[in-house]
Amino acid sequence: MAAAGFSFPTAIRFGAGVRREVAGHLRERGLARPLLVTDGALAALPLLAEFRSHLQGLAVSVYAGVSGNPTAQQVMDGASAFRAHGADCVIGFGGGAALDVAKVVGLAATHEGPILQYAWGHPSARPVPGELPWFVALPTTAGTGSEVGRSAVISEDDTHLKRVVFGAALLARQVFADPELTLDLPASVTAATGMDALTHNVESYLSPAYHPLCDGIALEGTRIAARALERAVREPHDLEARGDMLMAAMMGAIAFQKDLGAVHACAHALGAVCNLHHGLANALMIDTVLDWNRAAVPAKFDELAHVSGVAGGGAAFVDWLRALKDRIGIRGGLAAHGVQVEQVPRLADVASADICHRTNPRPCTPADFRRFFEEAM
Repeated sequence: MAAAGFSFPTAIRFGAGVRREVAGHLRERGLARPLLVTDGALAALPLLAEFRSHLQGLAVSVYAGVSGNPTAQQVMDGASAFRAHGADCVIGFGGGAALDVAKVVGLAATHEGPILQYAWGHPSARPVPGELPWFVALPTTAGTGSEVGRSAVISEDDTHLKRVVFGAALLARQVFADPELTLDLPASVTAATGMDALTHNVESYLSPAYHPLCDGIALEGTRIAARALERAVREPHDLEARGDMLMAAMMGAIAFQKDLGAVHACAHALGAVCNLHHGLANALMIDTVLDWNRAAVPAKFDELAHVSGVAGGGAAFVDWLRALKDRIGIRGGLAAHGVQVEQVPRLADVASADICHRTNPRPCTPADFRRFFEEAM
């Protein structure tokens, strides 16, 4: 048996109201000048103002330049804001995009060069340094689980291709996972981000990489999301369902240390080519890709059906996913969401180049990806 390494180091405070602990946490460490990184839409909502009311005694500056799929320029603008404020720490507040930018703002602010020099695949890639400004994360959606991840997905400004900056130093020093921050999410956002969390758990479990700890987390994350997602969409102020989805999102992000699969390769292509929301892109592709994957690992699909409470085994699990999407309001194929048939060749090329499908349970060719997109139209 080959040697393997495992690590689950993220410190997490989980529960209603833990957002109120952030100021004390920072003051205890002698930190007083946080840069609060969020997205433009969230910055205009009462939710951010309410959170800021709990940061009294700190000199807070807000960078709200994140929007859509985060880009390298958004990171560099955030780094400029960090330096202009004389910041000594970073608070990430928002969904996956804001948290991914927040993870690497301190890196860009304190080290030379463009942020994508630290991305996988860069011709002169630099390692992420071991010491970065203190960073805490507060998720306001239950989807990517970026708050517990050691990677940031940042798009190139010109091509919109997604690049990954990865390093243990990017981990939040403390996560404050407060389900009350997710109570007022619109149903469509709850549905799309929830499908992202479910996809992370499912694809991580299906990955052939060896990581039994992550397998256990992924199966439990799948079980939790399966019982809670529809309820969170239909009853948005059900705090238990919101907490379940926040936990499932973190579990999915922890589990995908195992890596992901072809669903995410397709979703990344849809984000790059069509600027489609990542969670929605996963939702639109998951049943098509998984139906094709099922033949490779039927026993794993049977287990996914079991933990999801689905009778009938692996085939029934894929059918259940299709029905779940309809019940939570994610309807129609790619064409209904603005994707054009003429874009399929480009989508297939981008998905083929994406690293996620290297750990798909069944090897994928460019022709396979083209068929996935055509079937999902």
